[in-house]
Amino acid sequence: MQKLFVLLMLVVAVFAMQSAGAAELSAAAEATAAVKSPLCGTIWSLAPALLAIVLALIFKEVYSALFAGVVLGACFVTQFSPLETMDFVVNTGLIEGMKNTTGVFIFLVILGAFVCMINRTGATRAFGLWAQTHIKSRIGSQLATFFLGILIFIDDYFNCLAVGSVMRPVTDAKRVSRAKLAFIIDATAAPVCMIAPISSWAAAVSQYSAGTGYNGLELFIQAIPYNFYSLLALCFVVMLVLMRFDYGPMVRYERNAIMNGDVHTVQPEQAMQEETHTDTHRGKLLDLIVPVLMLIGLETFALVYVGGILEGKSFADALSATDATVGLPWGAIIALVFSVAFYRIRGVLSFRAAMRCIPKGFIAMVPAILILTLATALKNVTTALEAREFIAYHMEHSAAGLVNFLPAVIFVVAGMLAFSTGTSWATFGILIPIVVSTFDPSSPLMFIGMSACLAGAVAGDHCSPISDTTIMSSAGAQCDHLSHVSTQLPYVLTVSAVSFAAFLLAGFVHNWFIVFPLALASLLITLLVLKKRSAKAQADNA
Repeated sequence: MQKLFVLLMLVVAVFAMQSAGAAELSAAAEATAAVKSPLCGTIWSLAPALLAIVLALIFKEVYSALFAGVVLGACFVTQFSPLETMDFVVNTGLIEGMKNTTGVFIFLVILGAFVCMINRTGATRAFGLWAQTHIKSRIGSQLATFFLGILIFIDDYFNCLAVGSVMRPVTDAKRVSRAKLAFIIDATAAPVCMIAPISSWAAAVSQYSAGTGYNGLELFIQAIPYNFYSLLALCFVVMLVLMRFDYGPMVRYERNAIMNGDVHTVQPEQAMQEETHTDTHRGKLLDLIVPVLMLIGLETFALVYVGGILEGKSFADALSATDATVGLPWGAIIALVFSVAFYRIRGVLSFRAAMRCIPKGFIAMVPAILILTLATALKNVTTALEAREFIAYHMEHSAAGLVNFLPAVIFVVAGMLAFSTGTSWATFGILIPIVVSTFDPSSPLMFIGMSACLAGAVAGDHCSPISDTTIMSSAGAQCDHLSHVSTQLPYVLTVSAVSFAAFLLAGFVHNWFIVFPLALASLLITLLVLKKRSAKAQADNA
């Protein structure tokens, strides 16, 4: 860590000396305000995100890595003017980043309080006792996590945190590593939202499709069968669990959990803040099920209410027009109030104890909120550098003559864009209009290209350590963030490679009923080969 901070200080010092030698600070500030940086819209616009990713992976520390990316991007935007750089970092980066994610912060804090309340009633303990009776194996605990993730399809943030809080005690008891839990959560969050017509993701795609001449929700639904990455990612989880097989860095985490009972391997800050205190053992399984169902129902209503369902819109139209950053905290606040009343009536939690859960919930979510703030600041910087426009321009002009290869090209470009910016939704916003304008409306390639865009965005989002969904998965599993990123990466790359081949084939064979079974068979064969090679390597080492 000390070496990293010394390196960052040296970089900032060099930038400052370069600027001071060029002109006086006031003149530099005026020039920065008047002249657009020549680095905007060039390949250098990707450097801040790549720097953050590389530093995070090298030094195993995410906060300073993200901040370094923000500072470098600000230097590029302001042409290395020290005062303007600091102003850009604070205002455009951090403050604007917090403004844009205020709704998400409120949702996280309420959900943290919600989980703390459930723990204090003893309902989590009751669920653990029930699970010990009905879930008897490591495989069962992982499959239960998977199916719960499938059921909570309304929003990926809610999915990550709700599934994690409910399943952590179960997977811990069965010695499933937190890294494996985080992977299962992440693999069933965005992918299931990406193939569920009733979800905040479907609403976002519909919103970004507005003005293209297509019904956004209809376009989303027709693209589902070709969304190979999302479909294969869900199948991949089941295959991996049933085959009792892991590879890459995940092996160390799983082996440590099974042999030593250490589910963390790398002790995270989240684990040290984890709420384990229980005020009472009076809580029953009902005290877990009712509040969670209440939360799901109210979140669903809140999303369509914000979208205007009471103004005469249909359910689908309201969901398409909703704003999840408003709807999610809206529903969570009401669910929290009802849950406090429910627990008070049940006599399992006093009002005073419930109120103490609110600051504790906030404390538990501080690491996730800090990472999300810095990641959003980095996105603001890359936006100012026109990184998305740079990628979109080159995709639009270089891919125009490829025709049948376009779906595979779009999948790769969307993945790169989501990886470098850490957001699937921004990828939708920049690429969907291009995809719609590129293909003939009467051609099946229209829906295949749309699917490739959506699938690539999810794949890139899964790879990126600055992705909000990846961050939420780490928070939900109470897993060290970089441990989750490093263990998940080989799995994402495996599914992405098979998906790329599937999109190549789909560009020529416009029939998902043929392509998807072949892709699924390829994925299974790949895993069997990897398992065989892994077994051989272990035998040779023995």
